[in-house]
Amino acid sequence: MLRTHNLGELRGDHIGTEVTLCGWVQKTRDLGGMTFLDLRDRYGITQLAFNMDSKADLCTQARKLGREYVIQISGKVIERSSKNLQISTGEIEIEVSALTILNESKTPPFTIEDKSDGGDELRMKYRYLDIRRNPIKENLLLRNKVSLETRKYLDGQGFLEVETPYLIKSTPEGARDFIVPSRMNEKQFYALPQSPQTFKQLLMVGGIDKYYQIVKCFRDEDLRADRQPEFTQIDCEMSFIDQEDILNT
Repeated sequence: MLRTHNLGELRGDHIGTEVTLCGWVQKTRDLGGMTFLDLRDRYGITQLAFNMDSKADLCTQARKLGREYVIQISGKVIERSSKNLQISTGEIEIEVSALTILNESKTPPFTIEDKSDGGDELRMKYRYLDIRRNPIKENLLLRNKVSLETRKYLDGQGFLEVETPYLIKSTPEGARDFIVPSRMNEKQFYALPQSPQTFKQLLMVGGIDKYYQIVKCFRDEDLRADRQPEFTQIDCEMSFIDQEDILNT
């Protein structure tokens, strides 16, 4: 590993520890004799301290770093003189002894902040930058937690997760199919599934009495407030049940 810790886990208990960290440069502050740098990853932000008196070359190098540069640093965890209780690592900072630039960066087309100055179209064009922002990251983390809890609950209820094919024959449903040409079978096409109902029926007939999957559905239709060309749904099916079984599940 290129790092010993992530940027959200160092606390007062780590003071005096030698660490190696990697991340993206959030911002720098030049105070003359000292330069401070906020280093960010998906876990949090850690402040780095560069001292012009003791390590002039290193401090000069730090002042040349731009936003979103990817760097690796080594140094000692020290107590922060001006603590920032707004972040989890606000009690400490890193007295940097070594700095390596892993990747340089052009100036981003919008600020990588919670409240960005980039509009929707610009942020979608540079989606890989937009994902670095906390609101997008939190959405991804929430979706991950929902999927995990869904799987835990349904597994506890005896449901079996079965993955069904994406390339199928066209089935009559409420929207147009997305068509995928077959290279191996000339003039033949697959369709992307609008919903997994066909496979649910096959699984029930096959004896899988409790089935679920978190699955993509594809519908070539005009956009609506609650619908887009592809969306994810939690799909379930049970055999040998009545109304009370559904209410009690």
